[in-house]
Amino acid sequence: MPHLPDLLSPVVSAAASVLAATHTLAGVVGLAPGSPGAWLLAIALLVVVVRVAMLPFVVHGVRSAHARARATPQLRALQQRYAGKRDLESLQRMRLAQKQIHAEHGVSSWSVAPMLLQLPIVYALYRVVSDLAAGQGVGALDAGLVASAGAASVVGLHLTSRVAPTLAAHPTGGLVLVALALVAAGLTFATQRLFVLPMADLTGQPDTMVSVQRAMPWLSAGGVLVGAAFVPAGLLVYWVLTNAWTFAQQAVIWRFAPTPGSPAALRR
Repeated sequence: MPHLPDLLSPVVSAAASVLAATHTLAGVVGLAPGSPGAWLLAIALLVVVVRVAMLPFVVHGVRSAHARARATPQLRALQQRYAGKRDLESLQRMRLAQKQIHAEHGVSSWSVAPMLLQLPIVYALYRVVSDLAAGQGVGALDAGLVASAGAASVVGLHLTSRVAPTLAAHPTGGLVLVALALVAAGLTFATQRLFVLPMADLTGQPDTMVSVQRAMPWLSAGGVLVGAAFVPAGLLVYWVLTNAWTFAQQAVIWRFAPTPGSPAALRR
């Protein structure tokens, strides 16, 4: 049976082709091929291409969240009506009523599918940027492009640079990597704290669930900081850019399409 990396190799190759194309485009706009600016712009364009391609999934997710929120009051009332009833007939009636409520509000049983479909894309991007930073060719990124990416440097930093070794050998460059990690973590924290948490309706949720939701900004930012200690600089740049996109995207959703019943919706 094929391993997961083998099954996702076409997605990885497609992501590598996009990065190779964006590097070529960077040369078209006047940046020297293989220069640090060309590779930074290539990574930025890769973020744009991928995030634009994922926008239909984002729209579907927002609509699904709204549908679930509209159905929540009726579902809660239904659960209260059948509270304590465990006989087969009552459970069947409750499930039928749940289906009717879901159908009325357009709640799809496949609402999580778009989120799951994004996981191969995230994995592919990680593989491409990680392999490129490690000097390994992948897909359309041949040996010449890999060598070009490895040679490009800014303030002594290469795409392959990592925090701990760089801090020891080149403190200035190491501090730049630390700053990138802090920016990526800060964007994640701000996105969760300012936009995601206010769009969650925690009414009636168990105290444990509420505590977990409120801790998510800190947990997410902490996860980014831990990961930043192990990933190369190329991935740190990618994280900063894609987290900035997520921040702006969630701000738009928070402003114009907050989840019904959430604090963000009540604010309007």
